[in-house]
Parts: sequence; C-alpha cells; structure tokens
Amino acid sequence: MDLSIVVPVLNEEESLPLLHQRLTEVLANSGYSYEILIIDDGSTDRSFEIMRRLAAGDEHLRLVRFRRNYGQTAAFAAGFDRARGDVVITLDADLQNDPADIPALMAKIAEGYDVVSGWRVDRQDRFLDRRLPSLIANGLIRRATGVRIHDYGCSLKAYRRQVLADIRLYGELHRFIPALAHAAGARVTEIPVRHHPRRYGQAKYGLSRTVKVLLDLLAVRFLMSYSTRPIHIFGLLGLLSLLTGGVLLIYLAVVRLFLLHPIGDRPLTLLAVLLTMLGVQLITSGLLAELVTRTYYESQGKPIYTVREESGGTRGEE
Repeated sequence: MDLSIVVPVLNEEESLPLLHQRLTEVLANSGYSYEILIIDDGSTDRSFEIMRRLAAGDEHLRLVRFRRNYGQTAAFAAGFDRARGDVVITLDADLQNDPADIPALMAKIAEGYDVVSGWRVDRQDRFLDRRLPSLIANGLIRRATGVRIHDYGCSLKAYRRQVLADIRLYGELHRFIPALAHAAGARVTEIPVRHHPRRYGQAKYGLSRTVKVLLDLLAVRFLMSYSTRPIHIFGLLGLLSLLTGGVLLIYLAVVRLFLLHPIGDRPLTLLAVLLTMLGVQLITSGLLAELVTRTYYESQGKPIYTVREESGGTRGEE
C-alpha cells in the first residue's frame, strides 16, 4: 500500500462528512493505493456514529475508537502503529488542513526526503492566542533542535513509515517528530500548504498548551543529544558544581586556618557545602542514568543506531 492517512478526531461531527468527501476525491484521483485511518480520541458527540456510517460504504476507511480522551499524540501513535502504507500522512479533522496538498507532499517524498512538514504561511487563526504563541514556540524549537522548520504545529505532514518505526511518542511529542527523525538521520524539509478558517466547532487547544510545549522541548533536546550518554550532561553539571564548591571550601579553609576568621556564620559556607553535595548527587544521578540506559537498550536488543539502507555482500553466500 502506498499511503496511510491518519486523522485524529475529537468532537468533529459536523466536519467529518466533508473531510471524507475531500480526502476521497483527492486520493481516488492520485493513482496511489491508500487507506484512511480515523482515530476517535474519546469524542462525546456523534463523531463515531458518523464515522461508522461512512466506513460502511468505504472499504478504504478504518476506524479506531479510544475508551477516553488520551490526546493528539496518543491518537497519532495509534494510527502509526496500524498504518500499512509506505508513506504516512497526518492531518487534522477540522478542515483547516487541505487534502489537496497531499500530492505536493508526496512529490517531495519522491525527491528522497523522509519527512515533509507543512508550513501554514497564511495561517487563518487569531493572532493573540493562537499565532503569537505558535511563533514564539516555533522559534524556540528551531534554536533548541537545529531543525529549521517554520511551523512545527502544522498537523499536515508526510513521513516514510520506516522513519516512524524508530520513534516512540509520549506526552505531547507528536509536534517534535521532524526533530526526532532528523536526530536519527532522516532527511527533513517543509513546503507551504494552504490553511482555511475553522468552519465548525471550536479549537481544542489554547494558551495553556504553551507550557506543555516548553517542557516537552526540554525532553526532546535531552533525547536528541544525551539519550545514549546521560552521564555527559549530568556529569558535566555535577563536575562544575563540585569544582565550584571545592574551590569555595579551599578558600574558606584558608580563611579559617591562616587568617583565623570564623566561617561558621557565613552564607558562603552554606553555599560551598550545598554545591559540593549537589555535584556528588548529579554525578551519581548520571551513573544511575547510564545503568538505566544500558538496561533499556540491552534488554530489548534495541540498537543505538538506525540504518537507511544496505546493499551488496551477496556474493559468496551459500
């Protein structure tokens, strides 16, 4: 199968029939074999009833229904686990993403890219509570990850399925997939895509999501740089703290032993002891993290590398 379309749904009963119609029109004329995976993320309206009715008349449509609302990341993960297409395309169900952009995404994939991200150049959302936080978050993500994508929050993306096989999603990490894939050696690019005003319902996310994005960014930065060598970050911080505390303790010892000044009531004494203890704890945490990392990889037989392709070496085989 060429394409798997993954669509998370949460209370989108009004938009689903039109979304299905537009997807079917685009995909039927694309020449690709395809499936549409709709993930009901705990909808409380008639969304699943409508999807089931649509699936009864469309052999390309597959449904997954969660027991409760788990969030967009879990919905994408469920779709990725079940996708059978060589390329997986994600988009929102609210009709703001345009299915007509799918051929353009596939054209970029055909050029050899592993991940193609949509860029909502003319975004049709309110500025203060939607676009402004997004601009700030995207700027921070670009600086932290080094992956120059303008619009991490756009759900319209295309992935080679083998790239997704090496990525595990937790929390709110779905928007960071291009960065995680890039860290694993994938070729990542972006293209401008259309963005339409929301016609039905209300946006599911607001300013409160910004804090979660910042916290997830810290996790992604750690995963990209230190997931297989945690001692490098914990050990570095621990050594700096230990060294600073040691220098302060030496200074205080000189003051007490040679200058005969009391040091027991000095705040500097408490700081020196605190930094020394903190340094020991950080180094110990790094060593424990190394043990956890080795247990994680070795117990699962999980490699610390990813392979793009292999060739040759068949001569001489029996």
